[in-house]
Amino acid sequence: MNENDNVDQSDLKGGTFWKKHTKAVPGRPSPQKEVKNVAHHNSAPASSFKDFQESVRDAWEIEDDDEFGVADVKISKQVAKSAALSVLNSHRNQGGAKPGEKAGASATNSKSARGQPQIHVKPVLLPPIQPSSTRTVSTSESNQGKVAKFQTLIDSPLLNLDELRQLSWSGVPVEIRPNTWRLLAGYLPASLERRLQALERKRLDYWNLVNQYYDIKERDETHQDTYRQIHIDIPRMSPLIALFQQKAVQEMFERILFIWAIRHPASGYVQGINDLVTPFFIVFLQEVLSPGDNMDSIEISSLVEEKVKSIEADTFWCLSKFLDGIQDNYIFAQLGIQQKVNQLKDLIQRIDGSLHKHLQKHDIDYLQFSFRWMNNLLTRELPLRCSIRLWDTYLAEADSYASLHKYVCAAFLLNWRQQLLNEKDFQGLMLLLQNLPTQHWTDSDIGMLVAEAYRLKFTFADAPNHLQTGEIS
Repeated sequence: MNENDNVDQSDLKGGTFWKKHTKAVPGRPSPQKEVKNVAHHNSAPASSFKDFQESVRDAWEIEDDDEFGVADVKISKQVAKSAALSVLNSHRNQGGAKPGEKAGASATNSKSARGQPQIHVKPVLLPPIQPSSTRTVSTSESNQGKVAKFQTLIDSPLLNLDELRQLSWSGVPVEIRPNTWRLLAGYLPASLERRLQALERKRLDYWNLVNQYYDIKERDETHQDTYRQIHIDIPRMSPLIALFQQKAVQEMFERILFIWAIRHPASGYVQGINDLVTPFFIVFLQEVLSPGDNMDSIEISSLVEEKVKSIEADTFWCLSKFLDGIQDNYIFAQLGIQQKVNQLKDLIQRIDGSLHKHLQKHDIDYLQFSFRWMNNLLTRELPLRCSIRLWDTYLAEADSYASLHKYVCAAFLLNWRQQLLNEKDFQGLMLLLQNLPTQHWTDSDIGMLVAEAYRLKFTFADAPNHLQTGEIS
């Protein structure tokens, strides 16, 4: 799958912008920092969590929900990887499922060569795998071919949005990503001849909103608290990335979030929404930069004003469309997120009883680590380049990405299963969960993650109890 990586590997070696920094970051525990006087895991959960809470601010409390019966199920990594690769390859090749075909059944219902137990699961209808070419294709040639497919779709008089989503699911090339995201988000119309006019109108609409609301914020007492909270949060975003510390960038983010908040009074601004601005901003910024420009050193104020205004307007409208799918996450008490956290707990309990019991034994509440995963859509857990790749799939999923995200979080947690089982106390587990080592992840890792999430979704979504009724031997 390396040929589908859209990341310049030099970014991983030398550049700092795309790296997930390992230095201490406000609100994040430091793996190198030794915490003294940590209570042993069999002490009261409150005291353990109190000790840990001194070193982090992204920890949350909630009453324990009802306990479920735990099914001790171990799914072979070999089986999981095979199924995940099948899903990813199917999406990449745009294969359509044949009526009644049960793709992937042989992979999940056979014994592995290493003697793994036979797993009987509900058959899943998946697209068949297209036969691969016998000719070796270079990375650049493969990428050019994919760009051409995207361009052909986008340039058609009337866009076939379903085909674009299918093609985008396994990743969008950097060159074609900005327009693809605008179309997937529903910001641009399917009709080619209407796009330029629609784009100009929406950009003008945004700046009219800025003139109407943001420019008078000092005189508007109704929204003073909203602006104040946004103004406090923005400088905390990615504090180790120089780009996001520029005054011009922070002012852009303030305007975007302030206008979004007053247009969505049911939720208003909630901490965490600010992190969701960055992927759109970076994608649209890349569109106006020259190939040799360095993200670490680019000065936004030096760019052509009209281009900067377009970046801001496009970011606002695409963010607004994107948040429509998860607005229940940000209503009073963020009940939508609490519900998703409980669903993740139930899912892990059914998939991997051993891991679930290990977390419970050491007083780890899922809300303490996965609230942030749900609230920020893993943007704080992944390097920015990987968040952007993940959002290729989320935008391709349209409104159903909110459902897929729960399974992405499950696959993400299971990815660190062995490291988590090796930790034997509360402190070690929480430090790992808050600092998962993803700094060297690439598009291939995200491809495997979403493919595994897809497999989990179609294995478990329609059979909520089948793992606890003896169907797995």
